[in-house]
Amino acid sequence: MNFLSPQGQRRLQKFKSLKRGYYSFVLMISLILLSLVAELFVNNRPLVVQYNDQIYFPTYGDILPGTIFGYDYQWETNYKKLESDFVKSQNGNWMIMPIVPFSPFENNFIEGEYPPYPPSISSKHYLGTDMAGRDILARLIYGFRIAILFSLLLLTVTYVIGVSLGAVMGYLGGTFDLVFQRIIEILSNVPILYIIMIVASIITPNFWTLALLLAAFSWMGLTWYMRTETYRENTREYVLAARAIGASNTRIMFKHILPNSVSILVTFFPFSVVSGITALTSLDYLGFGLPSPTPSWGELLQQGTSNLEYQWIAASAVAALSIVLTLVTFIGEAIREAFDPKKYSYYE
Repeated sequence: MNFLSPQGQRRLQKFKSLKRGYYSFVLMISLILLSLVAELFVNNRPLVVQYNDQIYFPTYGDILPGTIFGYDYQWETNYKKLESDFVKSQNGNWMIMPIVPFSPFENNFIEGEYPPYPPSISSKHYLGTDMAGRDILARLIYGFRIAILFSLLLLTVTYVIGVSLGAVMGYLGGTFDLVFQRIIEILSNVPILYIIMIVASIITPNFWTLALLLAAFSWMGLTWYMRTETYRENTREYVLAARAIGASNTRIMFKHILPNSVSILVTFFPFSVVSGITALTSLDYLGFGLPSPTPSWGELLQQGTSNLEYQWIAASAVAALSIVLTLVTFIGEAIREAFDPKKYSYYE
């Protein structure tokens, strides 16, 4: 960690010493990384297929038609039937299926029964299925990946706009600051939910549409904090010294003021992630989010609350949300304490 300043190293050591927040951070990063390769654990395509001395990798490869494995159809192979045929024939062919052998979009029906199906180890529906017969664990994992990527995209756009504009407002002040204060006050009173409802009535919202709509109204809170922080840092001696040696406004803002305001930016980071996850979940629950059959925690919550007799649907979604939001809250508390400016600031 030699690239960190002594102050940054102290903050990192403080964060590591806060075990609850540090272990929550490690677990959260692990969950995100695992979700990015979810196909290796949750998928209706096998990881490896050995057929007639040929090796195939369907998970991240091309769609393999049934004719490759001796069937008389051109569409994608039914790997569950293929696995059963391998076991019956005992001709040396084999395959390795993921732990959860279901796609989040796959409707699995059991003969003589109607979905939803309760949790069962024998059927490999470890958390049961939803009302359409889709595996809940698969939809939770893929839904988490979509939610976290959505949240990180929203956070990136929010920080770029909010930090940049807040820094310029606080640094320049005057007319520029007054004009944008009024603009932000107007935008802050726009009901974003109604905007999304109007847009959803005109077009089918997708990942990018929702991200752009929320980002357009999510940067304003961070702008106020950054503006205030810039006003304070603008009066420090190091800024006056930078002006005295002829540093440009851009250099002063982004090379001097912004790095010294990083504590407030990092502190809000975990809670911005929570905000993005809950915003997408809420929109999906209300029916204005991602279109069906996109895996979604909000859609599972909606199914669960509408069909309370099938407790496993709502319980799974609530448990997943509770775990993730608790982890992020612990991380946020640890970061806030580690980056507390009162611990590392000295006033003359």
